[in-house]
Amino acid sequence: MFEYIESLLQYGLKTGLINEEEKVYSRNLILDLLREDGFEACEPIENVELAEILKVLTDEAVKRGLIADSGENRDIFDTKLMNCLTPRPSEVRRRFARIYAESPKAATDWFYRFSGDTNYIRRDRIIKDRKWTVDSEYGEIDITINLSKPEKDPRDIAAAGKAKSSAYPKCQLCAENEGYAGRIGHPARANHRLIPLDLSDDSFFFQYSPYVYYNEHCIVFNRDHVPMAINGRAFTRLLEFTEKFPHYFIGSNADLPIVGGSILSHDHFQGGHYTFAMERAEIEEYFKLEGFADIECGIVKWPMSVIRIRGEKPERLRELAVRILEKWRGYSDETAMIFAETNGEPHNTITPIARRRGELFELDLCLRNNLTTEQFPMGLYHPHPERHHIKKENIGLIEVMGLAVLPARLDRELSLLEELIADGQDLRQNAETEKHAEWAEGFAERLKGKPREEIRSVLEQEVGKVFVSVLEDAGVYKRDESGKAAFRRFIKTI
Repeated sequence: MFEYIESLLQYGLKTGLINEEEKVYSRNLILDLLREDGFEACEPIENVELAEILKVLTDEAVKRGLIADSGENRDIFDTKLMNCLTPRPSEVRRRFARIYAESPKAATDWFYRFSGDTNYIRRDRIIKDRKWTVDSEYGEIDITINLSKPEKDPRDIAAAGKAKSSAYPKCQLCAENEGYAGRIGHPARANHRLIPLDLSDDSFFFQYSPYVYYNEHCIVFNRDHVPMAINGRAFTRLLEFTEKFPHYFIGSNADLPIVGGSILSHDHFQGGHYTFAMERAEIEEYFKLEGFADIECGIVKWPMSVIRIRGEKPERLRELAVRILEKWRGYSDETAMIFAETNGEPHNTITPIARRRGELFELDLCLRNNLTTEQFPMGLYHPHPERHHIKKENIGLIEVMGLAVLPARLDRELSLLEELIADGQDLRQNAETEKHAEWAEGFAERLKGKPREEIRSVLEQEVGKVFVSVLEDAGVYKRDESGKAAFRRFIKTI
């Protein structure tokens, strides 16, 4: 065991998390976690990965009866181990500020690497995610099956049912997560560190997502636990962020159920250093707006309904974005099935994304509507039922921009489909593949007997086509002539 403790300390020295002066201190913290009073001097193990070191030491904690052997308990313990190497929040913030003064990009480069070095971003899990791209009429679309977020351990589910409920932290975004040990039902965050950020004279924090769906996937959240809101202040904050970090985009989920994200209770944005298909998509129809001759405006060639505005002055973009939002909030067009509200319930909102184009500022405003109907009780502008076998969840900011975040179950289900298709078997014989049968039977026959690699490639491309159709479902204005005409009717009201 002691050689693994030394290996963990060696990792801390190599990554710069600790220095030689802190080695003994950090060792004693680790020994205390393992309830070990003594130490035998030894050499670290050569070429051992961090994940292996943490597994061995966590296995030792289980063996000693210090923790129960379940997924969440193991995560809590190995995060505490990493916290023995992780600098205090004030030290992290000082270093970020010092680097930022020289270069915002250098600062985010350092903090992203740091977040992986501390194992807050679990690199060994992230690499398990399945990713590919598909060509479409809208450009190259990104597809990912999220395998880095661990599935619930039945033992943890049982324990959660017996655990005393707690409202601390209020949610997984709250600032109180920094350094929080975690509990069954709430992730371990002992090694989590935050960077303070002022936006529009309000206090926010900057962090990275532990699940990094794309490069440098960051989250910017309000210090206070207040609900999501799309308004003029939100636009100001997004544009101000791009002034502070011109190499990053930033966007917000919409602020209504169905079309919003998974955490509407806490005001937050998501950004990163990544170019999505939506950003590469071109404006297919330009238009001018009275009073905004200095702003370039257009409709983006995209499966969802997106207005792009671009200009030199962020305050002018904000002014126009507010005008578009206010017009959209109150807009109805019965012939296009657009209703601002029904029975007093509002339906219209916007998913905004901000970025820089050289010296220019740019906002993409994706029009959203969460109307439900008898035929579409989960949402008219939501993935339609025939596509739920691939994607049933809400279409949030990340999907809006052209990256499918698909459920982990698909990895197993697609593998089963590969096997059945290769052998020419009935796709309806298996409960996990039956839901895919109607879709897959359209191309399964021609793939019978083909190599598994070829079948997998076809399946991935077909999944991509479904996701594009999902985005078209979520578009309030369809891509046919009737839909384009309806979109123009709204533009005329701005």
